[in-house]
Amino acid sequence: MNLLITGAWKEARDYFPLIGEKHEVFFLPNETDALPCDPARVEGIIGNGIFLSHPIERFTALRYIQLTSAGFDRVPIDYVKENGITIYNARGVYSVPMAESAVAGVLQLYRGLRKFFDNQRAHAWEKERELRELAGRTVAIVGCGSVGNECAKRFGAFGTEVVGVDIVVREDAVYREMRGINSLDEVLFFSDVVVVTVPLTAETEGLFDKKRLGLMKTGAVLVNIARGAVVDTDALTEELKKGRLSAVLDVFENEPLEKDSPLWDLENVVVTPHNSFVGEGNAKRLGEVIMANLNGYEG
Repeated sequence: MNLLITGAWKEARDYFPLIGEKHEVFFLPNETDALPCDPARVEGIIGNGIFLSHPIERFTALRYIQLTSAGFDRVPIDYVKENGITIYNARGVYSVPMAESAVAGVLQLYRGLRKFFDNQRAHAWEKERELRELAGRTVAIVGCGSVGNECAKRFGAFGTEVVGVDIVVREDAVYREMRGINSLDEVLFFSDVVVVTVPLTAETEGLFDKKRLGLMKTGAVLVNIARGAVVDTDALTEELKKGRLSAVLDVFENEPLEKDSPLWDLENVVVTPHNSFVGEGNAKRLGEVIMANLNGYEG
């Protein structure tokens, strides 16, 4: 297979000798650069946002796509399906660090870590008597895929009751119960922490709108490690300013987050720059996923 690999896979060169035994490899260091070969020759692509700069229609022989991301939102997925192109994502690669980030963000809010950090810098010995515990809380995981499952395991270890919400209901030991997406509103009503891990699709865009955010119980924490467009930013900001909700936000509708966004300065918000996926185990996991999919492909 004529395989175009982009710099989105940072460790790609380490695998070139092995891949080159079965495939002809073309390398594109930056996905916005000119292609290193005639796109009509390309049968497979390993990359991320390449189709944002190079229309997929130019790759007339394309039959295999491997993404380095978990999300499919940078790919014209309808075209992929219509043309019978096999596509893989980086399922499971980033789930562990994302789950750890979700827990860390909630603990930062629950345990008042921001105030203690400020006090440390000021050399101020000041106790805080109003701190919350995770134990005994109800945590809703909205989107029970690989990331959701890792979140469920970790929150469950803190003695919480974990409820899953997904389009496909199944029995899974890491959840106390799992409900269908039609039960989301009901679950929001009694959940203390809501972790959003759904992919961005036409159905999930704006899933957490003003009405749905209004259903969340007072004092609840919304964690968004999915995509920014899943949550209505203006509606969420309104709830946060009122102090009715808190939030851990790693993704935003517009990235980077505008410098004048009020989210930066709210005490009940943890902001990170779309960074929750980062972990030292990613490179090894990504290499294993890519090679397993490539070796198993029989197209």
